[in-house]
Amino acid sequence: MRVPFIKMHGLGNDFVVLDARAQELPDLGQALVRNLADRFTGIGCDQLILLQPSETADFRMRIYNHDGGEVGACGNATRAVALLHGSEARIETAGGALLASPTDDGASVDMGPPHFDWDAIPLAYPMDTLSMPVGWEMLENPGAVNVGNPHVVLFVDDTDAVPLDRIGPEIENDPLFPERVNVNVATIVSPSHIRLRVWERGAGLTRACGTGACATAVIAMRRRLVDREVTVTLPGGDLQIGWSEGENIRMTGPASESFRGSFEWDDYA
Repeated sequence: MRVPFIKMHGLGNDFVVLDARAQELPDLGQALVRNLADRFTGIGCDQLILLQPSETADFRMRIYNHDGGEVGACGNATRAVALLHGSEARIETAGGALLASPTDDGASVDMGPPHFDWDAIPLAYPMDTLSMPVGWEMLENPGAVNVGNPHVVLFVDDTDAVPLDRIGPEIENDPLFPERVNVNVATIVSPSHIRLRVWERGAGLTRACGTGACATAVIAMRRRLVDREVTVTLPGGDLQIGWSEGENIRMTGPASESFRGSFEWDDYA
């Protein structure tokens, strides 16, 4: 069976999008996801995105990381599929319903509310999630939040000086996080600007992570380090994040289509 795909990206965080709203597809297996995501022998991507019909929203978006595991949310992918859809859309995800509106060069997304309770993240045992009494080498007292998927946020003087490719996997797989965790290392530049690098659960170092930008901004706001509207600069570019206590997170940023093609399903299954 020959299957069309769309290659897209948000700030360099790239996706293979499969649209099963019109053409029904077989169940995805981890092997197929890993093979399509392979940058040497497949199409290559950080995440594979599957669009399906939904009974509760305009469509359903399922998100699979490079390692084949399914996750609940991806902010950059949400902007990309909103751009693809072409109009305001309510999108069903495993992490909750999202409302996205296309802009001139991307989309603005209502990412829903952040969750701070230890068992909502989840953590292995109760603790204060705003300033956790734990650390890894030079990284100490992180904050934690679930924004559709679990994030831990660590503030440092220079995010570029942190060997995130080495420490990231250690933190991701720490027993403190029973579902593993996304690792954000951030530097406060000013009350309106944060610099951020992300080790993404199941994907590794990434040029951009929309939920990571949301998580980092929200923790920084709760600690009164920044204003309620901030620019988060990742290696791939800037995202605008806004949030107030008790409200939903708003993320705005670019997304674009790279190219389209097709592949034989059985070659990758």
